[in-house]
Amino acid sequence: MEANYELLDETQLESEEDSFTEDRYRQFYRFLPSGARSVLDIGCNTGKGGSALKAAGPHLSLHGLDAVKDRIDRLPPSIYANGIHGSATAIPWSDNTFDAIVSGEFIEHLYAADVDRTLHEMFRSLRLRGRALLTTPNPGSLKLKMKGLSVLNDWHVSQHFPSVLKLRMQMAGFSRVRILGSGKASRYLGAYAPLFAYGSFLIMGDKF
Repeated sequence: MEANYELLDETQLESEEDSFTEDRYRQFYRFLPSGARSVLDIGCNTGKGGSALKAAGPHLSLHGLDAVKDRIDRLPPSIYANGIHGSATAIPWSDNTFDAIVSGEFIEHLYAADVDRTLHEMFRSLRLRGRALLTTPNPGSLKLKMKGLSVLNDWHVSQHFPSVLKLRMQMAGFSRVRILGSGKASRYLGAYAPLFAYGSFLIMGDKF
């Protein structure tokens, strides 16, 4: 049975007020490929992150995709060229469309069976030399281990260890896959400290 991600995610109102969203998208901007213009924002929510991305790069043409229709309806038209209510397991754009795909704290909202489908769809939708950039909670963070907590909850239905997600991206066809620190700790540590120091990590890979 197809997962109902709209039903799963529409009750997570905290995601609309994530205090790190703008920082996350500014980090995305710093690692966009040279000359990128057309960017797909998967799990765009209400466009808070996209607004920060557009402020950093006014030349960018942003396109939003989200499973929750109400959030697509609230996307600011001055920021997004368009927004589509749909699933990342079947990205509703043609092959070789985007220079970059960004996806902030999204992939953990997919059931494990849909992760590889989504990575393959990202690869398909990118142009040659395009780049996918994702952040996701870090299951190996020191803070989680010290508190005895888990990434998994009512909305986070999968968890992604950096080395495993790197392999999954490579199996989907991505090359030059790199991993950096993200999350609130990056405000103080930058992106290059040991990964256990970060609550989230950034992973990126190129279609090349």
